[in-house]
Amino acid sequence: MHEYAVIVAGGSGSRMKSDIPKQFHIVNNLPVLMHTINAFREYSEELHIIVVLPEIQFLFWEKLCEAHQFNARYQLVAGGNTRFHSVKNGLQSINAIEGLVAVHDGVRPVISKEIIAGSFYAAAEFGSAVASVPLKESIRSIDPAIGNKALDRTHFRLVQTPQTFRLVWMLDAFSVDYRETFTDCASVLEAKGYPINLIDGAYENIKITTPEDLKWAETYLS
Repeated sequence: MHEYAVIVAGGSGSRMKSDIPKQFHIVNNLPVLMHTINAFREYSEELHIIVVLPEIQFLFWEKLCEAHQFNARYQLVAGGNTRFHSVKNGLQSINAIEGLVAVHDGVRPVISKEIIAGSFYAAAEFGSAVASVPLKESIRSIDPAIGNKALDRTHFRLVQTPQTFRLVWMLDAFSVDYRETFTDCASVLEAKGYPINLIDGAYENIKITTPEDLKWAETYLS
């Protein structure tokens, strides 16, 4: 079964307090996005990788690739106004309806080959595989009408990427109009009635959004 990876990198540098989008920050001598692409390429040389970037960033990205002599094989696709639209653009660039597709955040560079492989394996068996981890800390719900109360953290999971599904399911689910409740691929597939199968992610598989995250990634990747 053919395997595809859609790596979505449309973030800005706002929470990084920087004019440079977070996917382009340098960690261990390479931009974050290059580490992420390399992780998927290390999983399989046969994997069809699609990188989704805002079109306005294409030239800057190409210059980074030249500067770092980055020659990994991938297909570059223009993103949309939201993550939903960016993923949809990535899916529409795939000239097939059968196979498995993993969607991953471009700013999660500390992703292991084992998790990637596990996501494709589980998606092949169950149709979906969404990386997640248990909560480490206590959790409380907040309601303006009644205040706050403790919840059982064992009933919750922090959702990560990759989120891997049968391609035909993805194409069907992303054929709908955008809704604000679509925060990730799992929410889109769930709204269409497809089952969501959770697999083990990893605590180190963080999404880089702050300067502190960059420092952590630097330490781990070194």
